Amino acid sequence: MNVIYIVDFGSQYTQLIARRIRETGVYSEVVPASTSVTKLLNASGIIFSGSPDSVSQESRIDNRILVGKVPVLGICFGFHMLSHHFGGKVGRHDQGGEFGPALVTHNQQSQLFKDIPPSFTAWMSHHDTVHGMGEKIHQIATSVNGLAAALEVPEHRIYAAQFHPEVSHTQGGEQLLRNFVLDICGCQPNWSIADIIQAKQQQLATELGQDHVLLGLSGGVDSSVVAALLDSVIGKHLHAVFIDTGLLRHNEVQQVQQAFSDHFNLELEVIDASKEFFAALRGVTDPEEKRKTVGRLFIQKFEQAALAHSNCTWLAQGTIYPDVIESADPNLSTQSKVIKSHHNVGALPKEMKLKLVEPLRDLFKDEVRRVGEALGLPKALVWRHPFPGPGLAVRVLGEVKQEYVATLRQADAIYLEMLAEAGMMQQTSQAFAVFLPVKTVGVKGDDRVYEHALVLRAIQTDDFMTATAAPLDHQLLHAIATRIINRVPGITRVCYDITSKPPATIEWE
Repeated sequence: MNVIYIVDFGSQYTQLIARRIRETGVYSEVVPASTSVTKLLNASGIIFSGSPDSVSQESRIDNRILVGKVPVLGICFGFHMLSHHFGGKVGRHDQGGEFGPALVTHNQQSQLFKDIPPSFTAWMSHHDTVHGMGEKIHQIATSVNGLAAALEVPEHRIYAAQFHPEVSHTQGGEQLLRNFVLDICGCQPNWSIADIIQAKQQQLATELGQDHVLLGLSGGVDSSVVAALLDSVIGKHLHAVFIDTGLLRHNEVQQVQQAFSDHFNLELEVIDASKEFFAALRGVTDPEEKRKTVGRLFIQKFEQAALAHSNCTWLAQGTIYPDVIESADPNLSTQSKVIKSHHNVGALPKEMKLKLVEPLRDLFKDEVRRVGEALGLPKALVWRHPFPGPGLAVRVLGEVKQEYVATLRQADAIYLEMLAEAGMMQQTSQAFAVFLPVKTVGVKGDDRVYEHALVLRAIQTDDFMTATAAPLDHQLLHAIATRIINRVPGITRVCYDITSKPPATIEWE
C-alpha cells in the first residue's frame, strides 16, 4: 500500500508533515493515536508526530509496530517515545529546552541523512530531551548543545529526530523526509494533483448524487475552488450565496460579483446582513468569542437562505487543513490544542437542517491553488491573498465598531494598492492592516492630536503553518505610512509587524 500514515499526538505541525510527504509524490494521511495496529501495518511507513505532552510510563507503543515490518520515523515527541521504548532515558532539559534554530551534526552513516551536509541548521521546539540511549539505539546526530538529535534502531528499521524536518527552517528537512519515504519505505512517487481532483470528483459524485448544494461563497481562493470542483460534478444543482457581513475589504462585494459573472455559470445571490453582524458583535471583545459570534450568524444566514432553496440538502464550505488543525476539530479525535477557532470548523449547530460538505478540508493552501489552476480558474482568483472568514472583525482589536471598520478598510486599501504598485503583492503571501484600540499622541499641522495606531503585516509562506515577516523596503513602508496618515482620518501612527509564525499567528486575533 503506497501510503504513509502520520500518527497524530497533538503537534501543531502534524498536518505540515502530511503536506511535506505529499510533496514527495506520495499520498499521506493523518490518523489519530487510537488507530488500530492492523490499519497502521498496512501502510508503507509510519511517522509519529510531535506533541505538547511529555513521555510517561503510559506512553507505550504496541510491539507489533516496532518489529521492522513497516519502517517508523519519530519526530520530537515521537523521538522521545521511541527512545523510551528502547530503554533510553527521557526527561526535562536542564536549561528549559531547545527552541528555534540549532546546529546539528550527523555521523554520515545513516540512510536517513543521505545527501544532507554533515552539519546543518535544524528547527527545535522541545522541553524534554533524551539523556541516555538504550542498548539497541544508535545515536546518529547531535545538537550544538551536545544533546541527542537523531537515532536509529537498524535491525527494526526505526528512525527518529529530535528536530522538526517538516518545518522549512530545517535545512535538508525535505531531503530527510524523501530519504525516509522513497528509500527506506520504498514508496513510489505517483501521487499528483490530477489524482487529487479525480478522487475528489468521484467522492463528491458518490456522496451528493442528485442532491442540491448551497455554497457559502466568500470570494477567496478556497470557496472559489470548491465552486469549480462542485460545478464540475453537479453543475446546476449548485447554488452560490455570498453574505455581505459589512466586515469585508474595500469593494469586495463588487469584485466578487464581477469575478463570478466572468468565470462561472453560477447565479450568485448576495445577501446584505451587515447591520445584523455589527449588532451581534456589539460589546464583544474576546477574539474567540468574536470568531464564534461571526460563525453562528453565518450559519443562521445560510439556513435562512436555504429556505429560499428548499431543494438544497447540503451546505458546502471552503474549509482547508490549516483551519482544521488550528481549530483542533473534535471530529479528528486528535490531541491538538486550539490556536484559534475558524468560523467554518465546528460551528454548526446540532439542529442544523443542512448536511455539511467540505471537499478541501484535507488539503493545504498551496494544494488548493494547484487544484484551482488545474480546474481552469484564472490566476488572479487562484493567487488572491487569503482573507479570514470573520473578515475585518479579527483585524479590529477589541470591540468591533462600524467607524473602526471603516477606518481600517480605507487604510488597508491604501496599503494593498501601494504594495501592488511596488510589485510586492506577488512577493508576499498575505498582507493586511490591523486597527489597534489604543490612541497615541501626534502632531498634525500645528495641532496636537490624540488618534489611533495602525499595524501593517505582510508575511511570506508556502503552507501558512509557518511564516516569516516579509522584508519590505523601508522607503516603501515610509511612503505607505505617510499616505495612510495623510488620507485616513483618525490614524496618527503606523507600525510594521516583524513577528514570525510561530510564535505569533498570521492574524492578530
